[in-house]
Amino acid sequence: MNEVMNLFNSSSPTNISTSVQLLLLLTVFSVAPGILIMMTCFTRIVIVLSFVRTSLGTQQMPPNQILVGLSLFLTFFIMAPTFSQVNEQALQPLLKEKITLNQAYEKAAEPMKEFMSAHTRQKDLALFLEYADIDRPSSVQDIPLTALVPAYAISELKTAFQIGFMIFIPFLIIDMIIASVLMSMGMMMLPPVMISLPFKILLFVLVDGWNLVVKSLLISFQ
Repeated sequence: MNEVMNLFNSSSPTNISTSVQLLLLLTVFSVAPGILIMMTCFTRIVIVLSFVRTSLGTQQMPPNQILVGLSLFLTFFIMAPTFSQVNEQALQPLLKEKITLNQAYEKAAEPMKEFMSAHTRQKDLALFLEYADIDRPSSVQDIPLTALVPAYAISELKTAFQIGFMIFIPFLIIDMIIASVLMSMGMMMLPPVMISLPFKILLFVLVDGWNLVVKSLLISFQ
């Protein structure tokens, strides 16, 4: 803490630049979870993977740590081009003192707006623009983040639930078939889930389910 205070108290331009970089770094770290959840593809991915586990009925298998970790690395993979633009247009010029902090924020927002607007439904965006009484923007860069971020978030939630519904259908059919067979055999006291679980896992393995799910997620962001 004393080192941070000394950076601010020093009048050296180098120390001032270092202090600004330190403040920027601390600010990014403090809002990083919100940025990761609300402004990237993380939300869609983690919800879809959670739907996969729920539809299989395997309780806590795979564990939450595995699903979140896989979602995180898939997010970095999908967002790599956008993050690269942010680094080239905003972060590196700021570190080299070619642009100001405000200019860096504006330049960093440009690629993020391009990504979010491409996956945001016009109906969702119009909802927040009308509520805030904002005129129809002439370009993507004119859309304020205060309206674009929540519109993108609810669009991602709807898309994730649509994908999750499609994932549920084949496993639901298996559950219905097993339940019908057990009822016809008079084994009503035996839980159908207990019998259908191995068949659902077998089906998921035979069709290479994880590959299909991840492939579908990657295609959905093209």
